[in-house]
Amino acid sequence: MRSIGEVARESGLGVSALRFYDRAGVLVPAWVDPVSGYRWYTDGQLDEARLLARLRRAGMPLADIRLVTAGWSGADSDLVRHLLDAHLRRLEQGLSRAREEFSALRSLLASRENSMDTTTTTAIGSAGTQVTLAARGLADALDAVRFAVSADRELPVLGGVLFDIEGDGLRAVATDRYRMAVARVAVTGHEGGRTQVVVPAALADAMRALSVGDAPVRLAVEDGRVSLEAGDRQTAGRAVEHDFPDYRRLLPPGGGRRALVDVAAFRKSLEDGPVRFDETGEHELSVLRVADDGAVNLCPEGESDAECVAVNRAYLLDALAAGGRDRLVLELAAPTAPVTIRRPDDEGTFSLLMPVRLED
Repeated sequence: MRSIGEVARESGLGVSALRFYDRAGVLVPAWVDPVSGYRWYTDGQLDEARLLARLRRAGMPLADIRLVTAGWSGADSDLVRHLLDAHLRRLEQGLSRAREEFSALRSLLASRENSMDTTTTTAIGSAGTQVTLAARGLADALDAVRFAVSADRELPVLGGVLFDIEGDGLRAVATDRYRMAVARVAVTGHEGGRTQVVVPAALADAMRALSVGDAPVRLAVEDGRVSLEAGDRQTAGRAVEHDFPDYRRLLPPGGGRRALVDVAAFRKSLEDGPVRFDETGEHELSVLRVADDGAVNLCPEGESDAECVAVNRAYLLDALAAGGRDRLVLELAAPTAPVTIRRPDDEGTFSLLMPVRLED
């Protein structure tokens, strides 16, 4: 017998994926410890897990995976071969359609770039900008958004923190597409129009390290270079040479159901409560609903409720930690709308978590 951890390591499937396929009835463990609930598998099931891993990497739908695994060891392989060929055809057709759409999108993008007024394409932040702000305020803002910085090297513009300076405030913004975090801190000394600059993650971390104590710090942006002075110490570097997405279009409209939660108690309920999985079986989800009494409930599997919203549990725990308060406000709207996590005393600092589609 092999433990679930051993099967996960040797098959290429994660432990959460094995649990998902158990619940889906695709790969049910040979024995489950009645006391601990721990799953055990036979040597033969390791081969099934490796087959599942290949089918999963190929993006085969769960319904077809069920049939392939059921017929794999049978004498008649015609059905399995048909399912594999049909899925390959779907992938090829989908790729062909995607190429056509991307070709059209590139043409639209080129047309848009050619039609833009060159007087509006000056690099944002190229003219000198200097502001003064509280060290603690900058530290708090960076702590609130750092968790949402992308680690995807294919999208370097998301691998930093946007500093959006306008009027008497600086907004720090980070997103990895699946979550977004925004924090605002007051500044003085800003003149002129709006200045935007994307600070690389490593430089943002160095700025955070300098932002301690009660003394103010000075932030400067000039010719694509960003610097922060704190007393006799300084850190500086080049800004990311790409335009950050227009995050303002993604800001929550409000109007959802709000609930004030005790962060410590809510974290424990997330860690101990029911867990579901996304359609890949890889990511653990928490399914949330704001009850009539204002409490946030976790929806168990099998419960169908139009007001339930599924989010990545790990991302939710990260957002709660970044909130930096003993109590936070959760705002839930429709199942297809982001979940918003706010500070009750600071509307300018919040996180958005994209909803996740549940496996049907």
